[in-house]
Amino acid sequence: MTKKRSLFLIFILLLSSISVFDYAYAHSMFNSSEQFEAGYRVQVATLPEFPQIDEPSQFLVRVTEGFDYEEVDRFTMGIRIYFNEKLIDTIPPKSIEGSHWDIDYVWKHSGNHIVEVNLIDMEGTQGVITYKFNMGTQNPFGYIFFISITVGAMCLAVVTGYIFFSKKLQKSKL
Repeated sequence: MTKKRSLFLIFILLLSSISVFDYAYAHSMFNSSEQFEAGYRVQVATLPEFPQIDEPSQFLVRVTEGFDYEEVDRFTMGIRIYFNEKLIDTIPPKSIEGSHWDIDYVWKHSGNHIVEVNLIDMEGTQGVITYKFNMGTQNPFGYIFFISITVGAMCLAVVTGYIFFSKKLQKSKL
C-alpha cells in the first residue's frame, strides 16, 4: 500500500512539474490595468507594485494601436489623479516619442485613487480619449500583512515536512 501511495505521489509531482515547465506566464502586477478604446489600448502600472506614501514611485504607461497591439510611434498624454472624488494632482499633457512613458510620482494619500489618462489627438480620432484606472497605495504597515502571510506559509511547510519525514524515519527503523 505504501509503495502505491509513494508511486502516486511521485506521479503527481512529475505531472505538476511538467505543466510548470510547459507554460510560462508573466506576473500581472497588482496596480496594473489596460483599456481598449477608439482603436488604442492604454496599459498602466505602478513601480513598485504597491507604492508607499511619500516615497518615490513610477507610473508606467504603454500605448498600442489596433487589435494587433502594434506600438505607436508617438502620442500626447496627460494624467489626472483623484482621491475621494476630488482632483488632487495633474500631470500636464506631454508629447512622448515612442510607445512608453515612465513618470516619476510621489503618492500623498493611502487608499484607492482614480487615475484618468487622457490620450490626445491620436490619428483617426478627434479630441481626447479618456481612460480611467483604479490605483491603490498602502501605508508602511502594509508590509506586516505580506510578512505574516509569508511566515504562515513557511510554518505550514516546516510542519508538513516534519510530519512527512518523521513518519518516514519511523518506518525505516521498523
